[in-house]
Amino acid sequence: MGWIFSLILAAVLFWPEHGLFLRWQRNRRLHSRPAIEDALMHIHQRSHEGRPASIESLSSSMGLPIKSILELVKKMDRQGLLSISGEGLQLSAEGHRWALQVVRAHRLFERYLADETAVPMEALHTTAHRLEHTVSIDQVNKMDADMGHPAFDPQGDPIPNESGEVQPLSGQALVDFPQNGHARIVHIEDEPYEVYAQIIAEGLEPGMLLTIVESSPTRVVVESDRDEHVLAPVVAANITVQEAPTGVVEQQGEPLTTLPMGEKGRVVAIGASCRGLTRRRFLDLGITPGVSIEPVMESAFHDPTAYRVRGTLIALRREQADMVWIEKIEG
Repeated sequence: MGWIFSLILAAVLFWPEHGLFLRWQRNRRLHSRPAIEDALMHIHQRSHEGRPASIESLSSSMGLPIKSILELVKKMDRQGLLSISGEGLQLSAEGHRWALQVVRAHRLFERYLADETAVPMEALHTTAHRLEHTVSIDQVNKMDADMGHPAFDPQGDPIPNESGEVQPLSGQALVDFPQNGHARIVHIEDEPYEVYAQIIAEGLEPGMLLTIVESSPTRVVVESDRDEHVLAPVVAANITVQEAPTGVVEQQGEPLTTLPMGEKGRVVAIGASCRGLTRRRFLDLGITPGVSIEPVMESAFHDPTAYRVRGTLIALRREQADMVWIEKIEG
């Protein structure tokens, strides 16, 4: 009969939705910092999009039942983080301040992971989401200072400063941009993951210049200095662009070869003259717009030079480094 008792005990503890263990686990999560911060981020994002947040939308976003969300919302209300009205859930001044700090930590972690580690671009968001709940405001401030106060994350989202101020992001969806126009990518939405992964697979990134070859209800075709890209409209809708000048665009920044030994720079672009296998090698090495790069060692004849990129040392000849355009990172 012992096995029957064991079966009943297992059912009581682990029954889906109502098992004691799962209820304990859910209750523990509700009282955790990540749960509060995830709720703050959801309400903040919905407000930014001009859509009201609700108990139902919060339940769907966090994957928790309505009853648990009601308990979480009541707790946050008692803490003065939000208010409940006929227009849905709204953040208080303190809730808004806290949410911006989470946004800041998340985007700084994404910037760091893209610049200094080998984490794939499509995994930046989920990795930063885990890390954003682990740091204090003082640690975020130090990380921001150590990185030279970057203004944007790898997807082009503005990073709030210490005071919570955020640079406005302007532009329009690529799917709405006129045919035969010239555009510069300023932002890529990293959710949903499946769409973001398609954009990354195409090699599209903030800073790239595009010419819109075709724009129809079934597809959007654009040309970059790398290739032709055929996108579904739902994918193009997640890319924000601004109008760019017609013809050759003035190259910003300065060649990588001008960067003194031991100083850091941020890649602005890869020169238009860099094509084919050389451009592909740069991309494989992680040399993409926005990444930090630092010369650390010269050979006996000063060519090639070793550079640190994404935590790895690579060697570039002078003629290769001249194709990489950078801006110096002060301090």
